[in-house]
Amino acid sequence: MLDPSAVAVFADLREEGLELETLVRDLPDAGWAGPTPAPGWTVAHQIAHLHWTDRAALVSLTDAEGFAAMVEEAVKSPDSFVDEGAAQGAALPPAELLARWRAGRTALDEALAAASPDARFPWYGPPMKAASMASARLMETWAHGQDVADALGVRRTPTARLRHVARIGVRARDYAFAVRGLPAPAREFRVELVPPGGGDPWVYGPQDAADRVAGPALDFCLLVTQRAHRADLALTATGPDAERWLDIAQAFAGPAGPGRAPGATR
Repeated sequence: MLDPSAVAVFADLREEGLELETLVRDLPDAGWAGPTPAPGWTVAHQIAHLHWTDRAALVSLTDAEGFAAMVEEAVKSPDSFVDEGAAQGAALPPAELLARWRAGRTALDEALAAASPDARFPWYGPPMKAASMASARLMETWAHGQDVADALGVRRTPTARLRHVARIGVRARDYAFAVRGLPAPAREFRVELVPPGGGDPWVYGPQDAADRVAGPALDFCLLVTQRAHRADLALTATGPDAERWLDIAQAFAGPAGPGRAPGATR
């Protein structure tokens, strides 16, 4: 029997994809070719990347050998395979890309629901359970959706689905230090985030932690996905390690990203 929390994240992933689809489904072809804040990536590249990674997740869930072959291909060109995958999809006619992305989301949703809840599935980082994979897909869908929204001049209304992004950002703290060759802080931080619409804060870490981070959940999610510069966000840090973390935080796997310049978005 599926854990209710897993069912919830699967539903949230569906909703996140549908919300992004509403931004692009009626775009003219010229809109798909418009630039986004990611250098060299158009709106089509953003959607193509999501389709590519959704497909990778689907293969991971359903074909371990096939996914191993995908990893072998990535190892051959570690610095370019992500851009190459996005470029291939972006070259498709927008209507075809949209249809493929929509079908891929449906197939992934079905595979997540059918997956054994206790099994761990391979990924480009550590293996993940289906619920964790869904959370990661939601985080990436939201982050690339922010690129699309910025490109189109749309300010999205944040939702409670951001709790998945925030949780990944908190859990990825040590990775953000490690990927930069820095030692991870020895002790946990306290993170207190104001959810969209207010209400009880989302809290992580011990209440008596010396290093602390606080602010709007939206701002924290923009920071850890590197969709906005810290200087443009209402986040506060207490303690030297927390201060350092807010300068380097990232929720995504892979090398340290360059982030955004101050004032570049929003």
